[in-house]
Amino acid sequence: MEDLLNRIVVRADVMAGKPVIRDTRITVDLVLELLGKGMKPEEIAEDYNIEVEDVYAALLYAAKILSREEVIIAET
Repeated sequence: MEDLLNRIVVRADVMAGKPVIRDTRITVDLVLELLGKGMKPEEIAEDYNIEVEDVYAALLYAAKILSREEVIIAET
């Protein structure tokens, strides 16, 4: 699992610090958006010249970030 997360990097000088696929300017949020629109991981990998594992790395990264998020529900 950590090998997948190593495929995602955050650098201030690349895409304004957004998380990207290592050695690219392809952001995690772009990959998630494409998946949400129905593209298959294989299609994304082919269209953006990345590996399918990079797509899975983006999903894992997003899951890790969201798992740390605290949700506060307002009472009505």
